[in-house]
Amino acid sequence: MSTLILALTAGAVVGLALGGLGGGGSVLAVPALIYLLGFTPAAATTAGLLIVIATSLTGLVAHAGEGRVRWRTGGLFAAAGIVPAAVAGALSARIPSGVLTAAFAGLAVVAAVRMLRPRTGPAPQDAVSAGRAARAGAGLGAVTGFLGVGGGFLAVPTLVTVVAVPMSEAVGTSLLVITVNSTAALVTRLATPTALDWAVIAPFTATAVLGAWDGRRLAAKVSTAALQRIFGAALLAVAVFMLVDAVV
Repeated sequence: MSTLILALTAGAVVGLALGGLGGGGSVLAVPALIYLLGFTPAAATTAGLLIVIATSLTGLVAHAGEGRVRWRTGGLFAAAGIVPAAVAGALSARIPSGVLTAAFAGLAVVAAVRMLRPRTGPAPQDAVSAGRAARAGAGLGAVTGFLGVGGGFLAVPTLVTVVAVPMSEAVGTSLLVITVNSTAALVTRLATPTALDWAVIAPFTATAVLGAWDGRRLAAKVSTAALQRIFGAALLAVAVFMLVDAVV
């Protein structure tokens, strides 16, 4: 299969995940770039941020048009993650490829488990505090910067359980958080010279953007739980493969 077809196909899958679930797509993007398209871990995580920013921004506009974004809550949550995302993005360039791959695989396992066993119940109102929201936002920003993922699979349940955002608005709000954190991480990463294959990144991003629109329509027809199980199972298989590859 040609590189172009692989990039187009992988981009479509990533877009479907981000558009339908508000997360999970970026965790699939990095291994696709590494194992299918020959990127190094450092280049893949940087390219992953570019892809996630474009795709998340597209989804954000769509959700905003339907009034399903909590701008103030999402903005405060994202603001707490800007500095951690930038710092972690700079540190990531100094981490050996094997360690970066193993860390990413571990995160992918966490993401897969969350998708297969989602927790979407709202938090009690007395459990919501600015401190908890700030800590959660900072942690998410650090993950985004270090591993080049949007972190939507963490952002959605955190917004629901920590900040008490209704599930109907959590996906759209998570896309705001993802866009801000990913941009902050990308700025610091671009300061470190990394060879990027734009002939692959461009078609990957284009189909991811289109897939995000289709993902929203798919989510309206298929239950979120079913979509999470499908992507969760695929992600778990990818995570196991990456762990084995990092260890062997």
